[in-house]
Amino acid sequence: MVIKETTVNNQVGLHARPATFFIQKANEFKCSIWMEKDERRVNAKSLLGVLSLGIIKGTAVTIIAEGPDEQEAVDELAALINSNFSE
Repeated sequence: MVIKETTVNNQVGLHARPATFFIQKANEFKCSIWMEKDERRVNAKSLLGVLSLGIIKGTAVTIIAEGPDEQEAVDELAALINSNFSE
């Protein structure tokens, strides 16, 4: 299991468009991936789950992955968040 915390810093947080990019990237991996905010954990491959966290600018989130490509998944998803989704 690999766990990494990062902060969402793009202007509008994780709204529909960046959340869609995040889910698409998460679905490229075989491992199970979760996103956690304030002790609430959702499936990071589910758009409704990720949107339900209500992530706004400045929110710290934890990405958790477990499976064969867990390290790569966490690294790439954290990099996507840190790039501010190219906005």
